[in-house]
Amino acid sequence: MGAQTDVLHMPHDQIERIQLEGIKKTVVDCYENVPFYKKSFDEAGFNPYAVETIDDLKKAPFVTKQDLRDNYPYGMLARPLSEVKEIHMSSGTTGIATVGAYTEHDLKFWGECFARGIRYAGGGPNDILHVCYGYGLFTGGLGAHYGGLAAGCTVIPMSSGSTERQLRVMRDMGSTIIACTPSYAMHLADVAIEKGINPAQDFKLRAGIMGAEPFSDSFRAELERKLGIKALDIYGLTELMGPGVAIECLEQDGLHIAEDHFYCEVIDPVTGENLPDGEWGELVITTLDREASPVVRYRTRDITRILPDTCACGVTHRRIDRLHGRTDDMLVLRGVNVFPSQVEDVMEAFPEVSSWYQIELTTKNSLDDVALKVEINPDFDFDNIGAIEKLQSDIQKRLKEQLLIKINVRIVEPKSIPRSEGKAKRVIDLRKGIYND
Repeated sequence: MGAQTDVLHMPHDQIERIQLEGIKKTVVDCYENVPFYKKSFDEAGFNPYAVETIDDLKKAPFVTKQDLRDNYPYGMLARPLSEVKEIHMSSGTTGIATVGAYTEHDLKFWGECFARGIRYAGGGPNDILHVCYGYGLFTGGLGAHYGGLAAGCTVIPMSSGSTERQLRVMRDMGSTIIACTPSYAMHLADVAIEKGINPAQDFKLRAGIMGAEPFSDSFRAELERKLGIKALDIYGLTELMGPGVAIECLEQDGLHIAEDHFYCEVIDPVTGENLPDGEWGELVITTLDREASPVVRYRTRDITRILPDTCACGVTHRRIDRLHGRTDDMLVLRGVNVFPSQVEDVMEAFPEVSSWYQIELTTKNSLDDVALKVEINPDFDFDNIGAIEKLQSDIQKRLKEQLLIKINVRIVEPKSIPRSEGKAKRVIDLRKGIYND
């Protein structure tokens, strides 16, 4: 803990020296050991041996998810397979999977990064970490597991599913910290309440480390109230390591980047130009000490900003804001750019509806047609047709004012939108006949 504490609170100029050394090492390692990078750097005229400042990294070309897919399965490895101890992959639902490989060193710092989130939550050796992220090729389960071990916790590797058993184990074992997607945590809370359990009183939970999907402030507030916890956001990607790249502290004022392991930039997603701290754009990340699968200037497609001030908690590592959306999640509807998160922002003004919603896209008369299904809160009289119609009209009007596009709103009964044991399915695109996450 002492060494980790020193890293988390050191002056930022010292962090920048660590980052510069990591950048120098990584770009040379990639150039000498990964044919893709040698070709890419040469074509861009980037000399990895000439890097003298952090700003020199901007001369390196970007790497995209498609680049990683094109080199599936082992084309991006910088170490021989004999040194690789673990492999994870993305789901590959929209194409060939991306591969993340780990040496013993990589697994160790992965655990240390996730463990920071547990410590940010006030956790440690006296805590019982209840992990219901999925185990397997998905990085969530094992990332949380390694983090729990690194933080000295007792770890319960529940994985996802079996909701009633989750609740029984959580209560019987006295779990104090839960790690899962926010939508599954809400599902657990709702099922518990249906069974006459008051999670905030009957469980010993006091913190949650929630990731793998964005969630609004109103969703978080409802989740915290039902479970009696502080819910901390965690960020990560299979392509970079998994969960733990950045994590909130109890201030809940942005996610601290593990800056001794990752260097973050924010760029204009159209021009590729770097943006100053405080401006929203696309997050680009370079790994600083990953051995098996180093990545240089990876375009994450996630929209955020780097917060310019320092956090009240005392950790000196810079923070990214909670994700505003993804460039590839953006819906272009009748020429208007819409992110699902913008729809959530509008719904926060209406306490009559819950945080469960789905956006359904269809085609009508050759034009996009957008419908929003949103669940009414259980304490609202669903049989009051007049009140329901007025609420639908009010939400629809607010959406038109904020998003400049007509969205047909339909209020539905509680529990009528399907729950998921993993990521919530927010968008159903029937224009293409596919079901999108």
